[in-house]
Amino acid sequence: MKGKHKARFLSPVILLLLLVGGAGTIVVAWFQPYKNYPEDEKFVQITRGAHSPEIAQQLEREGIVRHRALFLAYLKTVKRSGRLQAGEYRFDKALTIPQVADKMIRGLVYYHEVTIPEGFSLFDIAELLEQRGFATRKDFLAGAARSDLIAELAPTVSNLEGFLFPDTYRLTRGATTDEIVRGMVERFRQIYSRNLELEIKQNSLSLKEAVTLASLIEKETSLDEERELVSAVFHNRLKKQIPLQCDPTVIYAAKLKGGFRGEIYQSDLGLNSPYNTYRFPGLPPGPIANPGLKSLEAALKPAKVDYLYFVSNNSGGHVFSTTLDQHIRAVAAYRNGLRLESKKAAQKQGRS
Repeated sequence: MKGKHKARFLSPVILLLLLVGGAGTIVVAWFQPYKNYPEDEKFVQITRGAHSPEIAQQLEREGIVRHRALFLAYLKTVKRSGRLQAGEYRFDKALTIPQVADKMIRGLVYYHEVTIPEGFSLFDIAELLEQRGFATRKDFLAGAARSDLIAELAPTVSNLEGFLFPDTYRLTRGATTDEIVRGMVERFRQIYSRNLELEIKQNSLSLKEAVTLASLIEKETSLDEERELVSAVFHNRLKKQIPLQCDPTVIYAAKLKGGFRGEIYQSDLGLNSPYNTYRFPGLPPGPIANPGLKSLEAALKPAKVDYLYFVSNNSGGHVFSTTLDQHIRAVAAYRNGLRLESKKAAQKQGRS
């Protein structure tokens, strides 16, 4: 009875193995490197909850193993068939069945480098991750609404805007949206504890206010040497209770209402949104983007200058002014520069 029971239990595997050869041939086949795909590299996504037979069939179909029965027999032999881990795997050369199995048992999934640029908003990050295939826009925005993930540091925020630190992340296709969001928040926490915590405790700004101000600085200039100057302008205007009149806040307000038309129109300056710093004094109710470390530091340490205004200098930087008259002249020079650039472009187009 015991022998018969054993034969019945092993018969499905034995029948499959007989298709690919005898027992000795099978063992040899395990250790023969195999690759049956034309590309230089092949990515295979193993879904969560997939069982060994499904995975073996997928590996055979993708040309990673010669036959699914060989793979399953090896797993049964080493008694590790239930330990294959989900995720995306990269194959770029012929591997033996033990090598393939070891790779998947150890969970050596492939990680993609994804860079979140400084100044990206929640919406920008959502679009980037959707384009790269890591999350849908809807799912990411839902995950970024988890204000509880930062509640003990910034208890009054309504979402994670400003707290998803811009950096290069290593993401796998198997990662959930929650894992991606938590990773970005964790990176912010590291930056906070290492670079900002002591300064925040000695500053009149709360963390939420500092991150909000830093997001405005980040959107206004990409030049490191200007960040503290822009910060000074905003600090000085706040002290004098002058509206910040920060154009990026108007753009953000328009995007929240779904009505941004690619540039700011006069009508946008009257938007009834607390993010519109032309209409509402003080800081907006929260960050408008996710600032980098240099903007965060600049928000806490503004330059010691009396500037109240700045405008583009048509060369990637800005002209800073203390008085309104100075600013008006700087704005006139900026507009004149735009007209000259437009004229040159028209002349160049005419010659071509």
